[in-house]
Amino acid sequence: MDPFLEAGMSLTPLDGGWSGETFLADAGGERTVVRIYADPRHPEHAAEITASLLRLVRGLLPVPQVREVRRADSVGGTPALLVTELLPGVRGDLLLPTLDGTGLRRTGAAVGEIAARLAGMPTLRAGMFVDGDLTIEPFDADLQAWVDRNRSALATHGWTDADLTRLAALADRAQATLDTVVRTSLVHSDLNPKNLLLDPGTLAVTGVLDWEFAHSGHPFTDLGNLLRFDRHPDYVAGVLAAWTSRHGTPDDEALDLARAADLVALVDLAARSGTNPVATAAATLLHAIVDADDWHAAPD
Repeated sequence: MDPFLEAGMSLTPLDGGWSGETFLADAGGERTVVRIYADPRHPEHAAEITASLLRLVRGLLPVPQVREVRRADSVGGTPALLVTELLPGVRGDLLLPTLDGTGLRRTGAAVGEIAARLAGMPTLRAGMFVDGDLTIEPFDADLQAWVDRNRSALATHGWTDADLTRLAALADRAQATLDTVVRTSLVHSDLNPKNLLLDPGTLAVTGVLDWEFAHSGHPFTDLGNLLRFDRHPDYVAGVLAAWTSRHGTPDDEALDLARAADLVALVDLAARSGTNPVATAAATLLHAIVDADDWHAAPD
């Protein structure tokens, strides 16, 4: 057994993620969640950053309590480790297909409230968190520059020069829309039903999971993520109603900003098409958007 795991602890991989690094742990009758940061793609302080974020928002959002954080041991060859409590609930991506219109609207309102709360947590500048103190390292938030950065990767996945030219023009218009909002906020950046736990009876959100991609950025980013693939009218209406109730943005304006903000993630995912089902679906969606010259478009 690896030395960073306590004697007698059993680990079972948890469903839902693509990393293969999250486990359900059982030791002495207590069940916890263990995240192991073994992949070299993780920033040096990834475990500490996530722990700090969970402590920051606890009491404002339903997040697990941090039980333990261990830094990577380069001498012993063990990766960083984060242990949190196990929260109750059913993953949203499993629950949504079972709901009727009323249930979808209620669930949309519950998850939309989470996005609205996140967007109300202000930050001073856009950037990535780089340490356990949540120091922000600024990044270029320009969407057109992001498209240019991913141009070669998209080309390897079959995007033609004409496709990329149309995408760049769309990104330029979307950035003009995004620039109408001048503030930044805490962004979960992977806020979708797969990373939300819900009570199947009350449909309340019981857990916001997987903070790996959290950063400081555009306040409409998480709203765009929530509405990326899940587009049932009742669900969308519930999400937007919760957002408007908290922030006052008219539904059509909020949806426009959300779809524009989500282009950043769609470009990133499309550049990695084939690595997992979400990236592949995002590439299909982005192609439909470019073909229609409309960031509200969806595949037929």
